[in-house]
Amino acid sequence: MVIKVFLASSSGSTAIKKKQQDVVGFLEALKIDYAPLDIASNEDNRMWMRENVPGEKKPTNGIPLPPQIFNEEMYCGDYDTFFEAKEDNTVYEFLGLTPPPGSKEAQQAEKAQKLHNGSGTEEDLDDDTTRKVAEEEEQEEGEEDRAEDDLVSEEEEELRELEEEEEQASEED
Repeated sequence: MVIKVFLASSSGSTAIKKKQQDVVGFLEALKIDYAPLDIASNEDNRMWMRENVPGEKKPTNGIPLPPQIFNEEMYCGDYDTFFEAKEDNTVYEFLGLTPPPGSKEAQQAEKAQKLHNGSGTEEDLDDDTTRKVAEEEEQEEGEEDRAEDDLVSEEEEELRELEEEEEQASEED
């Protein structure tokens, strides 16, 4: 299966460029193979994309803007639906791919499967999830506290230096 990402290499819109970079960068970070297809320099790519974006997904003017994402011939979505999938940790599902073992999406699917099969109770699974989330939050809070302490220390140091300079200036007068 090849993920096709329709892009415009010579777009004048910075918003479109940023959206394209976001999609491509995220796919690369996840090591998902994809084929970038330029609609600016290849008329066949442009026509294929326009013909294969479902009617209900096309804007009012009828011309879909890049990036548009397909899995082979299956339409996955545009940037907005990709972004939602990214936020929901469902990118593999969005792309029609099997999530790799150990990914958040695979863990969510495993949890859903256990619930569906009845091999785990929602309460048990929620306890595990709640514990993991709590541990992550504690770790993040610790990091934030350290960052705040560093800022306070820097501010205190600057304040001391300013006070010393003022004292030296008043002694010289």
